[in-house]
Amino acid sequence: MKRIFWWGLLLLILCGLTWKLTHHQASDGSQGGKGGKSGHLAIPVTMMSAKTQNFPIYLDGLGTVQAYNSALVNARVSGLIQEIRFQEGQEVKQGDVLVVIDPRTYQAQYNQTVSKTAQDTAQLESAKITLARDLGLLEKNVLDHQTFDTQKYLVDQLQATVQSDQANQEFAKSQLDWTQVTAPISGRTGVRQVDVGNQVSAGGGNNAGAPSTIVVINQIQPIYVSFTLPQQDLSQIRESLLAQKILKVVALDRNNQTTLATGTLSVIDNQIDPATATVKLKALFANEDERLWPGQFVNVRLLVAEHADAVVVPTQAIQLGPDGSYVYVVVGENKVKICPVVAGPSEGGMTLVESGLAKGEMVVTDGQYRLQPDSEVQAAPGKTTDLFEKSSSKNQ
Repeated sequence: MKRIFWWGLLLLILCGLTWKLTHHQASDGSQGGKGGKSGHLAIPVTMMSAKTQNFPIYLDGLGTVQAYNSALVNARVSGLIQEIRFQEGQEVKQGDVLVVIDPRTYQAQYNQTVSKTAQDTAQLESAKITLARDLGLLEKNVLDHQTFDTQKYLVDQLQATVQSDQANQEFAKSQLDWTQVTAPISGRTGVRQVDVGNQVSAGGGNNAGAPSTIVVINQIQPIYVSFTLPQQDLSQIRESLLAQKILKVVALDRNNQTTLATGTLSVIDNQIDPATATVKLKALFANEDERLWPGQFVNVRLLVAEHADAVVVPTQAIQLGPDGSYVYVVVGENKVKICPVVAGPSEGGMTLVESGLAKGEMVVTDGQYRLQPDSEVQAAPGKTTDLFEKSSSKNQ
């Protein structure tokens, strides 16, 4: 009887525990039913609706800043530098005197040519007077033809001598003028190569190794940026140019964060580099604040087109699967389905959807790793569409 009593008591205890556990699970299931009809909790995700906006298409490349004009200031005559009239880094105008070379030798040579011209001119005038007298005597048959012809040819000879003297005088004057070295273009001077008292030489330093280059002048307002793009991008650029569009070019710093200047495309090279399969382009910038400097490396963005009313979504909404790109779209009673899309370029955290998605469709932008087709979702607490709107306004 004791054994039957203890076995009966143990059976009652097990039945009680089973009933309590079953009742607790049923209670949990009824509470979970608030999240969905199936009794499973809805998955919290971030949802945003696809919207339309004007979406820019950029081509990115690496560029080098080049001076609009660059000139080597060289000595055109040899001599000793007597005076330097510019400061390094100074803005100069075309025609400004930069350097004075000792002019005394060239002044003396010029004076010699002037005196020689005057001497031969006087002889020519005397010969012309004599020729006029001989002509009168010839008409009176007082002078023979041979004497007259000799005088006539003497006048021609002296005329040629005077012309030669005048040419020598002009050459000597040029040599004298070149002792004042002037700026060939307007721009900013660099570091000078010679100082006062140094000997400079014309013709690349043939005078005992004396230099001929004095300074380099670069015109930096406006300024060029030279960059390259792959040959497959050439068709897009040419289509825009043939449509008489002015293509905007943006120069950014090496971190691709700060915009340095905005300009326009000015030149496309007339051939593709066969070694790199790239085409060279040039963009023109006003550079009024001089943020671009010759030799500087910059990142270049060329705006070739702008899609009007394009469907865009945040880039994180685009997922990549074995069959291509797709997004999770919220449909029906807060359930998701996989929607294949054709994704275009990305810009400012937004991606252009070329096909597969319509304006207003709600897409999942965060929490996709927990989703499967027909999963039930709910908006995560504190998540709104502000992120989309901020990204959209930034892109515009």
